[in-house]
Amino acid sequence: MAVTPPASGVSGEGRGRRLASLALQLVLTVVVTVFVTRQVGLGVEDLRALDPAIWTPRWGVFALSCGLLLAGYLASAALWGILVAELGGPRLGATAVVPVFLVANLGRYLPGKLWQIAGLAVLALRLGVPASVSTAAAVLGQAMALGGAVLVGSLALMGREESLGGWSLLSLVVVAGVLAVALLPPLQRRAVRIWYRLARHPGEQVAPGAGSTLRWLVLYTLNWVLYAGSFWVLARSLELPGSALEVGSAFAAAYVLGYLALFAPAGIGVREGFLVLFLSPAMGAGPAGALAIVARVWTTGVEVIPALLLWGRSLMAGDGPPAAAGEGSR
Repeated sequence: MAVTPPASGVSGEGRGRRLASLALQLVLTVVVTVFVTRQVGLGVEDLRALDPAIWTPRWGVFALSCGLLLAGYLASAALWGILVAELGGPRLGATAVVPVFLVANLGRYLPGKLWQIAGLAVLALRLGVPASVSTAAAVLGQAMALGGAVLVGSLALMGREESLGGWSLLSLVVVAGVLAVALLPPLQRRAVRIWYRLARHPGEQVAPGAGSTLRWLVLYTLNWVLYAGSFWVLARSLELPGSALEVGSAFAAAYVLGYLALFAPAGIGVREGFLVLFLSPAMGAGPAGALAIVARVWTTGVEVIPALLLWGRSLMAGDGPPAAAGEGSR
């Protein structure tokens, strides 16, 4: 008679694979981060040599940067809510959309890029949004947001022939590629299929027309202009040099590259490395490294603290955001 292995052995094997996967992700994150920062010669000694005052911002300007960044997060939530309505879901008010979107965003701090989408699908059910609609809105919104970040971030490569090896031509190619995918139906349909496959979305694949895609791409690009502007204000709060164009676009470009590093939760380490690479020509490796560290704490704090407060409020209320918030805004 065959003997069935104990369940604990199977779960132990699964835990082992999980730990091995996490270890590999950690190693890849460290390797990529170290490689990128070494390209600009940034080391611990450069950070130690900085004037300690660089770590103390002008608090009024810093508060303004936090407010602008939070406004960017709220705008992203509103755009997702409008996408839900345009895809056939209910019209949701801000009081319903914001808690769901911000709490689901906590999933980006887990390895992989799918937890945020899964979280939106689960939480939106409480508002009467079918999982297929909320997930489709999340997938398309994420694609549009990444496209907007690419367009804003491509400016970081322009005019950097000496420091970045003539990448200004590459930036034009990137912009042309994003617009071609957005506006040419055959390329758009193929890109949507690929994006849905990466997101593991099992439902019906929704491909908006070229006009709708262009409109959403413009809206998400403006959203990214707000993010980029808030980052430039953060740099000014630390009295660091650099124009709004070069500093803000560097933030967007580093975000895109950090997002593409699927092994790094929220692009941690990888985003900072590329941010230093893009900002070093304008402010030096040491100040760029300090700004990258401050920026990680800044973006995480402004995103996570409101989300945790909203999550805590929903837990105290019982079962999450009240359904009435969604029903009353239909």
